[in-house]
Amino acid sequence: MVLAGKVFRLAAEAGLDRVEERLRGYSREEEFAEEGFELKLLTEVERLSRTDLGLEGVLSYDRVMWISRRGELVPTVRTYTAPFLFSPFRGQVLLTVVEKKYRADRLADLLSQILFEGVGGILEVRIPPGNLQRYHEENPEGTKVVFFENLDFPGIDKLSLYGESLSATSTYDEMLSHGRIWYVVVTSKRYGYVVGVTGNGIVTVFSRCEVEDFLKYVVEEVFPLISL
Repeated sequence: MVLAGKVFRLAAEAGLDRVEERLRGYSREEEFAEEGFELKLLTEVERLSRTDLGLEGVLSYDRVMWISRRGELVPTVRTYTAPFLFSPFRGQVLLTVVEKKYRADRLADLLSQILFEGVGGILEVRIPPGNLQRYHEENPEGTKVVFFENLDFPGIDKLSLYGESLSATSTYDEMLSHGRIWYVVVTSKRYGYVVGVTGNGIVTVFSRCEVEDFLKYVVEEVFPLISL
C-alpha cells in the first residue's frame, strides 16, 4: 500500500506538553444545513499517546458528499481519518500528517487553529536542493527519478531524469549546472523502501509499509534533510 504524508514545522514555540494539552479530548461538532437537509459534522482527535517518536494520534473528520439516489442528489456524511505525529527535533517541533498533499495542508491548518487559534501557526518545511542531492547520491544505484526545477533553458521550467545510477551520468551533471533538484525517488539504504521526497516535505513510500514504519522512516531519514 502506497503511503503519503507531509512534514510541517510549528512556527510558534510550543512543547509537546502544550500540544498534548490542547489536543487531548478535542471534539467539535458543526451543523450542516443546505437545501432542506440537516447533518451534524464531527471533528475529533483520537488515540492520542506518547511514543518513542513523539506525540501520535489520529484526526477524524466528517465531510459532506452528495450522492445520487433515485434521481435526486442527497447529502451523506463520510468520515476520514489521518494519523499524525508531533516530534521534537533540533529544538523545534515538527508535525507529520499521513495524508496526500491537499488534505495534509488542510489538516495542518486545522491543527494550527486548535493549537494556536488561527492559521499560520504551522508552516511548510524546506529541504534544500543540496540535501536532496546528497541523500540520493549516498545510494546512487538506488536512484530512480530526479526532478529539476528553476532551469535556465528557455521555455523549460522543469525536467526529469529516469534510470539507474543517474548521478554517474554526464546529463545529470549538466542538469545540476542549469537548475536545482526539487524531487527525488530513491531506494532507502536503511529501510529498503522506494520513496519520493520533495523540497517542501512531501514524502511518499511506494513500497509496502505500515503507518508506524512510515513515521519512523520520516523521523530518521527525512527530518535530518530539513533546514530549520
